[in-house]
Amino acid sequence: MTPNLTYIVVVGVLFAAGVTLLLERSLTRVLMGVILLGNGANLLLLTGGRAGGPPIVGTTDAGEMSDPLPQAMVLTAIVITLGMTAFLLALSYRSWHLNGHDEVQDDVEDRRIMDLADRDEGPGTDDADQSDSDDQPDDGRPDPDGRRPSAAPVAAAAGERGRDA
Repeated sequence: MTPNLTYIVVVGVLFAAGVTLLLERSLTRVLMGVILLGNGANLLLLTGGRAGGPPIVGTTDAGEMSDPLPQAMVLTAIVITLGMTAFLLALSYRSWHLNGHDEVQDDVEDRRIMDLADRDEGPGTDDADQSDSDDQPDDGRPDPDGRRPSAAPVAAAAGERGRDA
């Protein structure tokens, strides 16, 4: 059985719209993207099945039975999509309740780590060459030469606090 072209186009549109919405910063749009992706996956799984009689032995010939596996997979995908929807609704509600909006904010620490990784990609860089030799406290601001201090003193201090407890 060849799949219907309409189903293929609808699956493509659902996946494209779902991925586009997933890349947004609003949790409501991310939620809509997950729902569209779930529906696209369900339709894609259903197009893989074969139409036929009920898959009950003795009622239909083995060659004329429909395939029950795509139907079972669609039921599983519906449950997974429902769970993801409930989780994202809870996140969106909590964000709205705490901040008054559901926009995902930038993670400052994540951005700092990306900047450090970008600087370390150059040839000949070595972690030992970039260690801070001064005894000044780490306040997170860049050094005069533009580098940020390493996170090693912070990790060491956290380890010492754990041993004191």
